[in-house]
Amino acid sequence: MSSTTTAFVDRIDPFAKRSLKKKQKKSQGSSRYRNSGDVELQQLPLLKDVPSMEQEDLFIRKLRQCCIGFDFMDPVADLKGKEIKRASLNDLVDYITAGRGVLTEPVYPEIIKMISANLFRTLPPSENPDFDPEEDDPTLEASWPHLQLVYEFFLRFLESSDFQPAIGKRVIDQKFVLQLLDLFDSEDPRERDFLKTVLHRIYGKFLGLRAFIRKQINNIFLRFIYETEHFNGVGELLEILGSIINGFALPLKAEHKQFLVKVLLPLHKVKCLSLYHAQLAYCVVQFLEKDATLTEPVCRGLLKYWPKTCSQKEVMFLGEVEEILDVIEPSQFVKIQDPMFRQISRCVSSPHFQVAERALYFWNNEYIMSLIEENNHVIMPIMFPALYRISKEHWNQTIVALVYNVLKTFMEMNSKLFDELTASYKTERQKEKKREKERDELWKKLSELELNHSNKIKESGDSKAAAGK
Repeated sequence: MSSTTTAFVDRIDPFAKRSLKKKQKKSQGSSRYRNSGDVELQQLPLLKDVPSMEQEDLFIRKLRQCCIGFDFMDPVADLKGKEIKRASLNDLVDYITAGRGVLTEPVYPEIIKMISANLFRTLPPSENPDFDPEEDDPTLEASWPHLQLVYEFFLRFLESSDFQPAIGKRVIDQKFVLQLLDLFDSEDPRERDFLKTVLHRIYGKFLGLRAFIRKQINNIFLRFIYETEHFNGVGELLEILGSIINGFALPLKAEHKQFLVKVLLPLHKVKCLSLYHAQLAYCVVQFLEKDATLTEPVCRGLLKYWPKTCSQKEVMFLGEVEEILDVIEPSQFVKIQDPMFRQISRCVSSPHFQVAERALYFWNNEYIMSLIEENNHVIMPIMFPALYRISKEHWNQTIVALVYNVLKTFMEMNSKLFDELTASYKTERQKEKKREKERDELWKKLSELELNHSNKIKESGDSKAAAGK
């Protein structure tokens, strides 16, 4: 079959698109379609039913047959052809899974041609730019009945005991990887899930592509942070990176540390952080478990990007801080305790009860409590004023109860310091009240002076008017 038969144009059928909008689940039209002049697909025998000497030739014929695409935006078009291709794809999956010695050198380029013809396509623009994964259904790929089998086949190919990276690297190159990374912007979560596993397998099989893959992921993230703030596959790419970071050799290379500071930390400032925060926090913690000396720059980076007006993001940041404090070394804790607990003190004082509640939950963590106890002479003076004030003033009784528990633990930790802080706070509060009273009296005097001055001006004006008469 000539290479021209595998080149197809992407389209979105506007009429099909309009009718699909009425359905509950939307489909996107990035699926390919056949020209009317294409030859109809012919049913080929099952690979297991032909003699072993003919299997390679039939295998290649089926691969070429599966290069032909169909228009899935029209559900009733080419039903026979779609079914023949689906059956062929299933047969290819079974053959590559059960067969031994089936991955001969000539089939590698044919396999990659078939995979490329089906997977690599222009993704359509989002129909819902303000997509909310908690509220909206994702837009699903219309051609998934075939696409899923192609991904299945691709995975079985990479995971086969017959797979030879030395031959594979001739066809799975940098250009192929770039096209694969572009697909991570697919709106269909099923596709992104397959892509995540596929890319991870490629990263594991091809040592020569590892630095390139990391660099391209780095570029995707930088474009996402500073230009678009939109890319559907950030969470999946971070999941892959979590495993990659876990395998980094020690000592960490400078490029890896730079990636943490220049890319992972700025990812915290993007509006849609909730879509990938769990995976991002995991990557950050993986770095700290590898190299404890990165704790201080990470914590200062988090404080730099700490949300000012979004309570939902604040709760996420607090959760990440707890994960960091859970693995922190005592020597590193000393370096960040002052700025970190000043921020925690502000969170405890937040009028948003979920932020205050999440910050107060730190005192339920045994390891964090042991660190606080060890450094109570630093942390208690930072936290005490906010806690004491909240215990008297906060509107939410749950928060007041949690604050009383924290104050109780402080009293048990260091009763002498607790009494000193209580006395100091009350003294300071009395001074503050005195200053407030003096300020009020001063304003009162100024008001009286202003009134007297106004009256004098008025009297002067009246006397001049009388003299003029």
